Amino acid sequence: MALAWLLEQEQAYAAAGPAQLAPKVPHFPVKAQRVIYLFMHGGPSHLETFDPKPDLQRLAGQPLPASFGHVATRRKVAQNPLLGTKRTFTKCGQSGIEISDFLPHIGQRADELAVVRSCWADSVNHPQAVYQMNTGSVLMGKPSLGSWVSYGLGTENQDLPAFVVLPDPGGGIKGGPPAYGAGFLPASHQGTVMRGGDRPILDLAPPGGTTVEQQREMLDLIGRLNAHHRDLHGDDPDLDARTQSYELAYRMQSAAPDAVDLARESDETKSMYGLDDRRTAEFGTRCLLARRLVERGVRFVQLYSGDVGGWDAHDDVETNHAAMCTRTDRPIAGLLADLKRRGLLDSTLVIWGGEFGRMPMSESGKGRDHNPHGFTCWLAGAGVKGGTVHGATDAVGLRAETDRVHVHDLHATILHLMGLDHTKLTFPHNGREERLTDTSGKVIQAILA
Repeated sequence: MALAWLLEQEQAYAAAGPAQLAPKVPHFPVKAQRVIYLFMHGGPSHLETFDPKPDLQRLAGQPLPASFGHVATRRKVAQNPLLGTKRTFTKCGQSGIEISDFLPHIGQRADELAVVRSCWADSVNHPQAVYQMNTGSVLMGKPSLGSWVSYGLGTENQDLPAFVVLPDPGGGIKGGPPAYGAGFLPASHQGTVMRGGDRPILDLAPPGGTTVEQQREMLDLIGRLNAHHRDLHGDDPDLDARTQSYELAYRMQSAAPDAVDLARESDETKSMYGLDDRRTAEFGTRCLLARRLVERGVRFVQLYSGDVGGWDAHDDVETNHAAMCTRTDRPIAGLLADLKRRGLLDSTLVIWGGEFGRMPMSESGKGRDHNPHGFTCWLAGAGVKGGTVHGATDAVGLRAETDRVHVHDLHATILHLMGLDHTKLTFPHNGREERLTDTSGKVIQAILA
């Protein structure tokens, strides 16, 4: 009976068209099998978190020296006085990476981090910057990083999506769902939004009065009709993706609720993620969900911190970042520790960062404007050389100066860590072989283990 059921499932899956989400062999063998991307929406300040600047402290209250030249800003803050930070940076771990006292728990995991202090991007506006950091382009409609990984590697669990998005319940990101869309890739590779609780995916439960057998008969009929349509008219990627989504939804009716059920987690584990503190419980819950999803074979999990405003500290960077760091510091450190003790960090790549950083000049006296010219992100886990710092911004943290890392370079590195050559992971679209990194991108060799 079990074999008959498995054969039936296999036939139903095959009837939906090519197995676009079946596991695929990477271009070369690597340790990383899956990704958790912690996206700090709004633009976290590198100057208050991972990039100490003694010269900025010394020059605080003075105008930016003329030697820095013209500065492209969004709100004309170039002539405003430089703003020092109230944070204290401490050398953490055996590696001695300097991390702000805003992030004491992440500081305890310093030896697992590869901190890239020389990132830079092309847009000073949120939507375009969010698109670029997620899709490689400032324009809407390109496939997201998670979609490219899904396209290149498939999923290890046919009962769950390859790419799951855990949004901030406080509100959506600037730019909206295209940031985790599939663009011109088959629609089956787009991010699936998942929540905690009894309804992790909206409209997943069958209509009242519909039995499992009736659902299966309906899907089988749809599969036969679509197969007949394919025989008459040829392959239709959109139709195949829609049919596969029906089949996946059917399988997820049992798999998804189990994946988000935290009842079996120990109190000690929940405490690691901060579920016992109202300030950290929400973000900690999603970090714990991310771990449960990757250990069940989900290839790419993207977890957003920050609602419509999020880390966007225009008025008061201290107040804003005190709240945002408090919400995320303990859960992120707990995630790293939990992955490590379960043996998952050796096969999971963890990424932290936002769409840009913040300016060293003040805004509204106590705030900071957007800064795409220089900011920080970090990577940890499979294939990453922990306890390292790569690159540097200039003396006041305005521009990436040493070993500059563009968004394309960051994406090329992430794909490399997943066993994918960014120049070979392509998709034909409008007569051109498109790729995540467009026509550029270099792997950051210095942070590879």
